[in-house]
Amino acid sequence: MPRPPAPAPLPPPARALLLAGLLALCAPAGAAGDDADAAAAPRAAPAPRPTRFDALIEAAARRHRLDPALIHAMIRAESGYDPRAVSHRGALGLMQLMPATAAELGLAEPFDPAANIDAGSRYLRRQLDRFHNLSLVMAAYYAGAQPVLAAGRRVPADPDVRRYVVRVIEYYFNRKGIPTGRP
Repeated sequence: MPRPPAPAPLPPPARALLLAGLLALCAPAGAAGDDADAAAAPRAAPAPRPTRFDALIEAAARRHRLDPALIHAMIRAESGYDPRAVSHRGALGLMQLMPATAAELGLAEPFDPAANIDAGSRYLRRQLDRFHNLSLVMAAYYAGAQPVLAAGRRVPADPDVRRYVVRVIEYYFNRKGIPTGRP
């Protein structure tokens, strides 16, 4: 079956509105409060800072047909750019791959930045090819594809998953210089 054409990119004001809507959908009930005024006035995102992993991220982005800003957002959310990071659940390295996922991807050394970024980018591409929706891709990267499928191809109701999706998308928009409307 042929793949549908990619949608045209949204102009920055529309992206900001889209993010505001996503943030509202993923926020816990009753969390909007007085922040509605803050969401109405987008603020400029700071310019992204260079990292020592930029060349590795650029190469992985080219190899796996990904936006480097998305890989940066993932790494920032997952490990804060710490190549030796280990989560309380056992996820490893910059892109915080679980040992079983790392093994499935053939990642022998999860703390090697180049190998971890490449494997994490391959996994990210796999989720993107499966779900074709950034929110679902982020949810599947964080929680696995099964919870997204079980939720009817929606972001699962789990508050941790929803917070993660919002955080990565905010980091992504910030990296792209798109105002998010969040203080």
